[in-house]
Amino acid sequence: MTSSLPLSPLLDASSLAGSRMPELLAPAGNWDCARAAVENGADAIYFGLEKFNARMRADNFTVADLPELMAFLHGRGVKGYVTLNTLIFPSELAAVEAYLRSLISAGVDAAIVQDVGLCRLIRHLSPDFPIHGSTQMTITSRAGVAFAQGLGCNLVVLARECSLKDIRKIQVPEGLPLEVFVHGALCVAYSGQCLTSESLGGRSANRGECAQACRMPYDLIVDGQPWDLGGRQYLLSPQDLAGLAVLPELVATGVVSLKIEGRLKTPEYVASVTQVYRQALDRLQAGQQHQLKASDQYQLEMAFSRGLTTGWLEGINNQALVHARFGKKRGVYLGQVSQIRDSRDKQVVLQLQAPLKAGDGVVFDSGHPQEKEEGGRVYAIEQQGQQTIVTFGRRDVDLRRVKKGDHLWKTNDPELDKQLRQTYTGENIRHQQPLTFEVYGAVGEPLRVLARDLQGHVVQAISESPLEPAQNQPLTTEKLQQQLGRLGNTPFRLAQLQNHLEGMVMLPVRELNQLRRHLVSQLEQQRRRPHPWQLRSDVTYRDLLPPPSPAPAVQPQLIVLVRHLEQLRAVLEIDIGTIYCELEDPRAYRAAVALARESNPQATLWVAPPRISKPSENYILQQVRASNADGYLLRNVDQLQFFAGERCIADFSFNIANPITANYFQQNLALERLTASYDLNSQQLLALFQQSPPAWWEVTIHQHMPMFHMEHCVFCAFLSEGTDFTNCGRPCEKHEVKLRDRAGAEHILQADAGCRNTVFNATAQTGAEFMQRLQALGASYFRLEFLQESPETVVQTIADYQALLAGQISGTQLWRKLKLHSQLGVTRGSLDA
Repeated sequence: MTSSLPLSPLLDASSLAGSRMPELLAPAGNWDCARAAVENGADAIYFGLEKFNARMRADNFTVADLPELMAFLHGRGVKGYVTLNTLIFPSELAAVEAYLRSLISAGVDAAIVQDVGLCRLIRHLSPDFPIHGSTQMTITSRAGVAFAQGLGCNLVVLARECSLKDIRKIQVPEGLPLEVFVHGALCVAYSGQCLTSESLGGRSANRGECAQACRMPYDLIVDGQPWDLGGRQYLLSPQDLAGLAVLPELVATGVVSLKIEGRLKTPEYVASVTQVYRQALDRLQAGQQHQLKASDQYQLEMAFSRGLTTGWLEGINNQALVHARFGKKRGVYLGQVSQIRDSRDKQVVLQLQAPLKAGDGVVFDSGHPQEKEEGGRVYAIEQQGQQTIVTFGRRDVDLRRVKKGDHLWKTNDPELDKQLRQTYTGENIRHQQPLTFEVYGAVGEPLRVLARDLQGHVVQAISESPLEPAQNQPLTTEKLQQQLGRLGNTPFRLAQLQNHLEGMVMLPVRELNQLRRHLVSQLEQQRRRPHPWQLRSDVTYRDLLPPPSPAPAVQPQLIVLVRHLEQLRAVLEIDIGTIYCELEDPRAYRAAVALARESNPQATLWVAPPRISKPSENYILQQVRASNADGYLLRNVDQLQFFAGERCIADFSFNIANPITANYFQQNLALERLTASYDLNSQQLLALFQQSPPAWWEVTIHQHMPMFHMEHCVFCAFLSEGTDFTNCGRPCEKHEVKLRDRAGAEHILQADAGCRNTVFNATAQTGAEFMQRLQALGASYFRLEFLQESPETVVQTIADYQALLAGQISGTQLWRKLKLHSQLGVTRGSLDA
């Protein structure tokens, strides 16, 4: 019923003894979370401010909090990273520059950034302030790391879909340091490539407004008929990541940081998960055998669990990633109800599979998590042989709604929560930083003590009195350790003392105590000072904007993207000069190119590689290039490198949302055109055209929005018993599959050459009403994307848009006409401001 991590010894981890462990990076949505992370052993925390971060539902900090927060963190030897990991829109450049100046001045240790233009702006403002490339950059290869390095990044957070094998291939000495997620919720879609919330509700995940549509139930429609899923409806809701089982292997890859997800989680969650991983890393460093403890499993499941899995770290296993039975927190599995006693006793009977005690919170799982579930506090526990009788309070649980066979989960352990809260509340400092003391002196000289911390701070204290010859009690190493090591409730502990005293000398204990207090005071002051990053006052974001450029007199034109050869044949028969072709099998591109050159030599045919490129998948790009197409519609930074020197256009997946990003792509990468980000609404798109040459741009004006783009293969998981493409039997080639949501919309599922799935919105969307305003600003290239439309529908839709370009109908008239096409169906979609 639940996925448990293995509780047996894994590889011999003795080779890691004494090695430098990766940084343990914990989330902090508020002050309590920050304290919980620090007191339980985090080396760094990451947090958002009130704007420009991808967790806008978190409490978050404010710019005004930064001085106090950074002083607290640095005083405790902990780094603080600010998440500026959203796309930046044209109207926000001045505001985000002001944000950057504030956080650089406050001594923040790094910014975690998604937007390419924001990376360029940071490096323009400061030559040394660290930039961490966010996981939302969708970096999955060495080429991606090199691209981030060219932007000025100092570290890259890899996509969560990278396996240990991938990480080892990406990690190279000349590359940037790498960070990986080790624990927490998994997004089913590639971060930075999920447009679901934007498509369904105008709430962009790339703007921190994810509505978590992946956690909702879906019906599987196969060849037009509902598929019997046996109670599994949460088809896109992964279990939670727990990399504890493969921690030695992760450390051995050489990654420099292990990241815990959870800026929306509670302080108890932060304390619990940080504590488990801190202790495990400390054991590895000490050379102890890595063995998962039942207590660790329990603590991680109680913190937050939809079931625990190693995610993609051990490779692709589509059967294990998504159990599909629920999409919310469950906790620890207790067992299956074997008997109900509900007359007056309020009791259920089961064979317990985990500890349970009075006061614990539980929930009954009947297999219908979308309905109201019964749950409450346990009143009493009684053991009878192998069976356990669980008693509830009279008004806590309605056992009439519970049946034999239901599953019982523990959702809350008040005793554990109390223990965790005690780690970060109150005045006691729990996690102390190690210090090294060096002691110097001789008879007639003062005693001189140096203190060093791990961050490189050094302070010195000198006694007021000179050292005297010792008669009875000389300052031995042991005595010095005893007196100087009395660091009590300070952020420090004595790790090592080096005694360089000459001869047998003595000093009053009160002076030793005074020296110790002076050292601590100096160290605390020195550590709390903000880091003096360079910050230029003579520059601004305007320096990075494209130079003014008059709009060339280009006749507005339609570009058509097709996904089937039948659609291609139809488009080749009409007056379309530029055609894009995106097929599941890139080997079929040769036939597509041959067909185009034979049927319509005047048309240019561009082909599209898949959206993701992993280290072992260059063969797919080779198949694409072997088509000898007229050009390539690129989807990721690997393809920028692979197709360098060819005619190339950047697609929407590069998330180009502001003129600084556009300027970087256009001026540095020799691209013919850029596709505007799908996160822009009409007003933001108009602003983009006003701040950059319109000739650079291509606007997707009609499409089925590609919502989820996933490593997870729904075809494999639910239409086969296989784990990946090697043993799934390729159901994607035999069946037409849709996902029906709670509103009855049937979203189209397609696989690509890498066996990744894309869920397309069931309803096409159009920006027809905004085309005339875009044309007035100089826009000339408008793209129509088709999915499963018949050739006849494709041709008719193109004709409608051609009439719009010719001024024969208005955008509103076209919108209304398309809306009446029941076989097509459109909404105004994401361009609707």
